[in-house]
Amino acid sequence: MWLLIVFTAIFAAIVLLLFGVTAGRAAVAKRTAARLESIRSAPVALSGQRAPLDLRITETLSGIPTLDRWLQGVNVAPRLQLMLRQADLKWTVGRLVLLSLLCGVGVGYLVDLRTHAHLLALGMTVLAGAGPLLYVRHMRQRRFDRIRTLLPDAIDMMVAVIRAGQSLCSAMGLVARESPEPVRGEFRQCYEEQSFGLDLRGAMTNFIYRLPIQDIRIIAAGVLIQKETGGNLTEILESVSHLIREDARLRRQVGVHTAQGRLTGYILAGLPVVLGFLMYMLSPDQVSLLWTRPIGLKMLYGSAISTTIGTLIIRKIVNIRI
Repeated sequence: MWLLIVFTAIFAAIVLLLFGVTAGRAAVAKRTAARLESIRSAPVALSGQRAPLDLRITETLSGIPTLDRWLQGVNVAPRLQLMLRQADLKWTVGRLVLLSLLCGVGVGYLVDLRTHAHLLALGMTVLAGAGPLLYVRHMRQRRFDRIRTLLPDAIDMMVAVIRAGQSLCSAMGLVARESPEPVRGEFRQCYEEQSFGLDLRGAMTNFIYRLPIQDIRIIAAGVLIQKETGGNLTEILESVSHLIREDARLRRQVGVHTAQGRLTGYILAGLPVVLGFLMYMLSPDQVSLLWTRPIGLKMLYGSAISTTIGTLIIRKIVNIRI
């Protein structure tokens, strides 16, 4: 019960802070929506004329109306929605938020009920609540890696089409039809944006916004520079394709050299938790001394802090930016 009250207070404080930050933007958005609504619902001057169509796109962030209205005014919701799209998950932002709350409160309450260690339960609440978000980030990174793998072949296909005398837009259309997912869907959206009248710079800007990958930035920069200054587009795309392949080869080589360090980090981070759980299943009375005695709690908190610091140090060492 104590943990539930503390977590509710922290959550309420965060909600009030977010509302304070986004109050001005939400007010402006509401006034703009009200003006558009007044224009849409204005009486028709000529008899028999049809009412104007409402072409605004309304995206639902949650199936719960109250939660959806709250998320519409929070500045963090669009970022979470973009992250879900980049991960290719059919979740809503409301589902992600509710899942994080349920995991955090449920795990924290069970830990507090069993151990009566409030600080430990609060830490487990934060870790369990971040679990769904970490899963979304993992799926997002996995999809980005898949795109990096398929991107050189898609560029080679574009080069072949442009050499045959077609335009860049036609080359993107062929990639949108023939390439495997997820490259096909991203190029299809870029192709459709140009087909419906958006200029090349705007389409490339949206392309980078949907896929914040260095390889995509290189492609967009090469295409836009060629459009403004001229040059051989096929040679530029071939150079970009070669650069992406060399970058992937270097990443694989770095991954091989850092595999032992990453495995060491995983073992050091997971071994205390797994070993402690197994020892608790075999001898609950002995292991329970860690949270029933003051010295045991100090040892438990110290080991958790030391393990976290060690894991972060190992991650910093093996995470080589290319």
